Amino acid sequence: MTSLDETHDLSVTSWVKSANGHGEFPIQNLPLGIFSRNGEGRRGGVAIGDFVLDLAALAASELVTDVGAIASHESAASELNTLLAMGSEPRRALRRWLFEALRQGSILQMAIEPMLHRMEECTLHLPATIGDYTDFYTGIHHAENVGRLFRPDAPLLPNYKHVPIGYHGRASSVRPSGTPVLRPMGQSRLGEAVDPSFGPTRRLDYELELGIWIGPGNALGYPIPFAKAEDHIAGLCLLNDWSARDIQAWEYQPLGPFLAKSFMTTVSPWIVTAEALAPFRIDQPVRTPDDPQPLPYLGAQESVRCGAYAITLEVALLTAQMRTKRLAPHRLSRGDAHAMYWTAAQLVAHHTSNGCNMRPGDLLGTGTLSGPQSSSFGSLLEISAGGKMPLVLVSGEKRTFLEDGDEVSFSAHAQKPGFATIGFGECRGMVQPALDVSFA
Repeated sequence: MTSLDETHDLSVTSWVKSANGHGEFPIQNLPLGIFSRNGEGRRGGVAIGDFVLDLAALAASELVTDVGAIASHESAASELNTLLAMGSEPRRALRRWLFEALRQGSILQMAIEPMLHRMEECTLHLPATIGDYTDFYTGIHHAENVGRLFRPDAPLLPNYKHVPIGYHGRASSVRPSGTPVLRPMGQSRLGEAVDPSFGPTRRLDYELELGIWIGPGNALGYPIPFAKAEDHIAGLCLLNDWSARDIQAWEYQPLGPFLAKSFMTTVSPWIVTAEALAPFRIDQPVRTPDDPQPLPYLGAQESVRCGAYAITLEVALLTAQMRTKRLAPHRLSRGDAHAMYWTAAQLVAHHTSNGCNMRPGDLLGTGTLSGPQSSSFGSLLEISAGGKMPLVLVSGEKRTFLEDGDEVSFSAHAQKPGFATIGFGECRGMVQPALDVSFA
């Protein structure tokens, strides 16, 4: 697991003034992404305060030396897959070089300043080409809440505490923050109707998740052991697994989610690296005496130590009426990432335990991360008790599920005493009306 070093020093400030005290991107963060500007090509970038440092320009300057130089050249590309494949050592070397170059008093300030672009003038893209996307179901409070809606006496199925539950999602429809969300069409069965009908979903929902970016992959047939799983995690992002609940309820048995999920998944555009998150690793919540212990391939007792993250997650909603009235977004929930019943390392170990091969740039979703209280629920399905208890917004409007014009935004911050707070950037999407198309 990544250890602490000088890049986590709270006392260090940057000559990039906006980075000092920045709620998302202080010098202690330095997340990786892909950006473009003014019609130019896509290339790698690092977020620092209100700016993006152009990694293509940095690579061309040949200022970076040694191991970090290799990483700087690979990060200059239009996607970060090759950099992710290199693993932690080059990534850590580049991070340490950037930290020294951007800190207050650096002799490289004049050389690097022209490589900074205002983030508001940049377009942010997916940081990597995603070959495969898998969504898990690790949020135990969410699993219990949803289970109670359908199985009040037995909310968790017998396998839940023994094996990480997941399904293979659709990589082609993963999009960066800000991409409009078209209300999907689908087949569902309404109320007491005997036969299904086809049309726009009436129960559009969000799901608050973390995304896990895979670094080095593994060969087909060769599992990643739990003890090595952390070496394959490049970093995290925010992830919204948009869900059409009515379509899902009709189609998910017996094979699970399909069209109700595949229409869109939104991610925040920055990879907050495993190195930046090192200070915020905390022990996984202790299982109750009645809970089964993980099987040995899932780490057993070793999975508890520093397996979780001290990350606070928030969801806010801004409706069309609220925008007209210039009201602030309504906070829907606030919770913690340690609601995960299974750790990120356990997800990687389990995913590959049958020999499945992962590739650099693959994406895993944690599943909805809800807390134990209603103020920390990670979906409207839970907040509205399946549509039975409308939520009253600050504008006086009511919601059970999302309506056209609603904009959902996620935010997250890793926080721990003695360390600078770092953020993930926005994960945002606005619901647009379903397309008026003919299927004749």
